[in-house]
Amino acid sequence: MTVLGNVALFAGLLSAVLSAIVYGRSAVSQKRSPFPGRLLLFACSIFVLAASLVLLDLILSHDYSVGYVYSYSDSALPLHYLISSFYAGQEGSFLFWALCSAAIALFLHRSMKARGIESPVMAVFMTVEAFLILLVVVRSPFRSVWDVFPGAPASPPPDGRGLNPLLQNLWMVIHPPVLFLGFAAMAVPFSIAVAGLWKKRSDLLPAAAFPWLLFSVAVLGLGIMLGAYWAYGVLGWGGYWGWDPVENSSLVPWLTGVALLHTLLAQRRTGAYVRTGAALALLSFTLVLFSTFLTRSGVLGDASVHAFTDPGAQIYWLLLSGLVIVASGGAALLLLRARSFRVEETRGGILTRETALGLGSIALLLSAAVVLFGTSLPILSKTRVEPAFYDATNLPIAIAVALLIGFSLFMQWEVQDAGATFRSSLTSLGAAALSCILLAAAGIRDAGALLLIFAALFAFFVNVMKGAVSVRGGWRVLGGKVAHAGIALFLLGVIATGRFSSKEQVTLRQYTPQAVLGRSMTYTGSTQRRDGSIVFGISVMTPGESYRLAPSMAPSGEQGVLRTPDIASSFMRDVYVSPVGLESANVAGASTAASLAPESLVIDASVKPLISLLWGGTVVMMAGFVLAFLKRSKES
Repeated sequence: MTVLGNVALFAGLLSAVLSAIVYGRSAVSQKRSPFPGRLLLFACSIFVLAASLVLLDLILSHDYSVGYVYSYSDSALPLHYLISSFYAGQEGSFLFWALCSAAIALFLHRSMKARGIESPVMAVFMTVEAFLILLVVVRSPFRSVWDVFPGAPASPPPDGRGLNPLLQNLWMVIHPPVLFLGFAAMAVPFSIAVAGLWKKRSDLLPAAAFPWLLFSVAVLGLGIMLGAYWAYGVLGWGGYWGWDPVENSSLVPWLTGVALLHTLLAQRRTGAYVRTGAALALLSFTLVLFSTFLTRSGVLGDASVHAFTDPGAQIYWLLLSGLVIVASGGAALLLLRARSFRVEETRGGILTRETALGLGSIALLLSAAVVLFGTSLPILSKTRVEPAFYDATNLPIAIAVALLIGFSLFMQWEVQDAGATFRSSLTSLGAAALSCILLAAAGIRDAGALLLIFAALFAFFVNVMKGAVSVRGGWRVLGGKVAHAGIALFLLGVIATGRFSSKEQVTLRQYTPQAVLGRSMTYTGSTQRRDGSIVFGISVMTPGESYRLAPSMAPSGEQGVLRTPDIASSFMRDVYVSPVGLESANVAGASTAASLAPESLVIDASVKPLISLLWGGTVVMMAGFVLAFLKRSKES
């Protein structure tokens, strides 16, 4: 089976390379038919699927003579975790990415064929696919256990090392595939942008890329937020976002993708931002590769809890080479075609909708630059950026974005009317200002928080009002307004949980009630499960309410102790409790996860207000992206 898997990989790589060459020759000479390239594309997809099925079969059949199967699975794992072990390691994740890209290629070639631009776009896209498959060929998941572990005994191991306990969660089954699909889809706007520059056609990107860009931004954003929810509800890190370098590396291309989305809107309507759109399409995919380099090359092994630490020299140099080629080649092509790309003169002045979209894109790019700087700093020096840096620098940017979201809907395309814009905004501005006055009267004195609340409420009120008016034109026209209302709710959730959460680390003595954050908490004892984890019972009482929480701790080998929080959720607040350690009755101050008769339990307790706005805003935002995608797909 491993021979079949390797043969499928080599055949897939050869098919992708030949497909890119045939498509490229067809793009250069219209006399050459793209049909052979299309057949090779189909063959590549079949071979990548075959290699994926072989790996999945090896995992499900527990063939521990294969190094990858031995490293990431064992016989005790349930089916859904066995499936997720497919992409738990570096080799499998590259193969899954190539599989997503191959699936996209099957739909993309039909879409581009209908537009008459199949050859140049698919030549670029299949080159990207060939690079992904090359990564899998170089770091094959079908190597034997003796190749991966040279000191292994001569006979195959009786069982595998198993999946990291941190990854044995439902979100592991969902989050990585969604993220990889978003990464794969981001190659489509890149391919269309390169094809447009290649063929000197500035109209290709806004005409052909918009639905694909909506899809990639929506999927990548969903993947990021699923990861945030996973961290919040399961991993016990105390929050949904820690500005970890690997978290940031997924966020940065999403920010540039959203900026590209808005510049393409202006370009479709007024012809503005032609070169800017092409540059952002190139930049977004370059940042996807940079994200991959950060997480898969080992350069962040000491700076991030997510990153792979032993990628191998070949993968390191392949990723670095691919990143340099895409970045330098894209920049050179953009400079070469700068003059030939026609830029239409915009009319009307500064206070127009296209200007507002441009300013919003600049704000998003500033945020991306700030996050990229902090993320990349550990590569250049031993210095690490603290989360407070990201919070402080992104706060004014978030305020500016929210205000632009609101004001832009009252601005006209290519027509400046400052008086009309201000008069139309008065109702929403007044409602937002009144809300902030009431919050200030209630005791909120944080000026930065109040400014962001004001801007987010203004954006929310504007989009709800505009959405109520425009819904008469059909539900598909609501996409942008629903997405913007979701972003406003999301920002309110961020500021509520980030600035107004209360946190306390306390030691709960068994059967002794203790006041914690305005609540009475009592540690009632622990029970040990068959898997070795310890579940702690905590009784929580407030006036008129009582409930139980059951956080847990479990040994996780090299990872130390896995701490899983428990959360009592309501619309107004979450009560979040994560175990820190146990203080033994015999050894004062000693903490261990193995004691079954502890005297007291150390916990991190926090109360997070209105975090439901954050998750609800995410759902609303994604619904808006879906509506916009359906509308643009129908138009295209």
